[in-house]
Amino acid sequence: MEEYSYFDEDPKKGWGFILAFAALLLFTIMGFGIDLDEYLQHEYLNIPEWYSFAIFTIDALMVVSLILMFFYRKIGIFSFPALLVLHFFMHNYYLSTFLYTDVTNLFLFTGFGMLAIIPKWKFFK
Repeated sequence: MEEYSYFDEDPKKGWGFILAFAALLLFTIMGFGIDLDEYLQHEYLNIPEWYSFAIFTIDALMVVSLILMFFYRKIGIFSFPALLVLHFFMHNYYLSTFLYTDVTNLFLFTGFGMLAIIPKWKFFK
């Protein structure tokens, strides 16, 4: 009887990898849209300028982390959830908003890890 090893994968990106990556990117862009909406109302909401700069920088770094993950770089795997949690806590602490996009994105990242990252871990540099 031949034993199947789940980790004998090839470096080719399958549909599961691409769809999970697209879902992560979609929810990251949705979070950016929320940040943009808050920035457009920053005078009404009394949001300081430094906060908008910091949150947009985090959004950009999250997209860079996703791109690094797509090209099999381990730094993207470690930086994306850290930036996502930082984004969530900044919204929660400074604006008292609970972002469901961030929570959903974190759950998607966990699913993405189980589906695509763990089997292809040996291809990440």
